[in-house]
Amino acid sequence: MSALLDVDALRVTYGGVIAVSDVSFAVTEGAVVGLIGPNGAGKTSTIDALTGYHPPAGGSVYFDGRDITHLRSHLRARRGLSRTFQSVELFDDLSVEENLMVASEDTGIVHALRDLVLPLRPVSRDGVRWALGLCGLEDVADRMPGELSHGRRKLVGVARALARRPRLVLLDEPAAGLDTDESHELGRRLRTLPAEGVSVLLVDHDMGLVLGACDEVVVLDFGKTIARGTPHQIRNDPAVLAAYLGSATEAPEHAA
Repeated sequence: MSALLDVDALRVTYGGVIAVSDVSFAVTEGAVVGLIGPNGAGKTSTIDALTGYHPPAGGSVYFDGRDITHLRSHLRARRGLSRTFQSVELFDDLSVEENLMVASEDTGIVHALRDLVLPLRPVSRDGVRWALGLCGLEDVADRMPGELSHGRRKLVGVARALARRPRLVLLDEPAAGLDTDESHELGRRLRTLPAEGVSVLLVDHDMGLVLGACDEVVVLDFGKTIARGTPHQIRNDPAVLAAYLGSATEAPEHAA
């Protein structure tokens, strides 16, 4: 399978602090790849650089064979690169479906001018309905976010990232605050995304979710890559056990 996302020697700095140092990995088409590591390892900094929210200090990022290293975030989104954030930032005065509709809308000067000329143009809800179905949210489409459990709100965040039908979605801590059953359900739904044409880069501390849902896992520590491989390889890697997972008995088996 060809690399949909190709990251080479990525470097991210904040002032004089190096958050990510020469990190390289790839996400192939149709894969679910995990990116894990201790707090402060550089995981979110990596996602920010890949999606255009923070400029890289070095290295290159290619998406679908094109150099997007310095492309703005909204242009990356138009090419099919989407993300979630650690905090669930939903519009509480809009319904679940309306939250997804806002995310599915094109932005930019051209589209704004088109809306001025054709203010009543029909809005396609195909992507919204598709995302609601993938995340099992059809029954709450008309509900307000404040009426939902934390777990369902997190799923709304995932669905919102899917509403534009991206080719790759980067999920930043989607299982944070979920109970075991909700995490299992999230893992099951993530495994269905490649069949729908969506590859996944997953950042999470829930090792049951990551090791159960991912085809490959990349491990960071202090901004550097210390291991990469299958979940089985990562679960038994001495460097990963020492830096992050602890003893082998603490690295959970989990079927998503």
